[in-house]
Amino acid sequence: MLQAVFWDMDGTLVDTEPSWHAAERALLSRYNVEWSDEQALALVGNALPDSAEVLQSAGADLSIREIVDELVAAVVAGVRESIEWRPGARELLAQLREAGIPCVLVTMSEAPLAEAVVSALPPETFSLMITGDMVERGKPHPEPYLRAMKELSILEGPISMDRIVAIEDSIPGLASASAAGAVVLGVPNMVSLGDNPAVIVWETLAGKSVSDLEDLVAARAEMLEPQSI
Repeated sequence: MLQAVFWDMDGTLVDTEPSWHAAERALLSRYNVEWSDEQALALVGNALPDSAEVLQSAGADLSIREIVDELVAAVVAGVRESIEWRPGARELLAQLREAGIPCVLVTMSEAPLAEAVVSALPPETFSLMITGDMVERGKPHPEPYLRAMKELSILEGPISMDRIVAIEDSIPGLASASAAGAVVLGVPNMVSLGDNPAVIVWETLAGKSVSDLEDLVAARAEMLEPQSI
């Protein structure tokens, strides 16, 4: 029943959030603005232009585009030095590749960072990428996931959102995937995912398998089945 898996990147596939936070602090320090951990955590999962607007309001005397470019460049430089993968992520990707189940990267990071991460994985790990610079409305809007489904359908044939698992680590990401109609799996990293009955939460991907993902899709299908009286 599992037709595809859509993956968030920052915090879900790779642990880049500390690099984003460091880049934000470094940028604002030039304007003598302090940037707390709480402020940094509040931006986790947001579309980059939205985060840049917050930094601009905090005191960064740069355009939104300049802020985004500086942050992306800093994180790309860090990724090229070393990548810290989230537990179980690469192993689950390998299982999905072996099973012939397509994966799509759906990230609010822009293409240069996504490409740097994907290039460290085996070829064809991802069928395609949807990045923040490809959409008009980023997470928490459903556009990124809806575009991923549309483009994957062109490659693979008709697919249904209720047979796709979307893996996320942030509230904006969960909201985006939920609004698009995917089977939503939250794997917390730096922020709490709250208490949402519509979201399945696993503490880690370590030890998880394709069969476990298939069970999530089957459970959704069972919930949607008409109940006899």
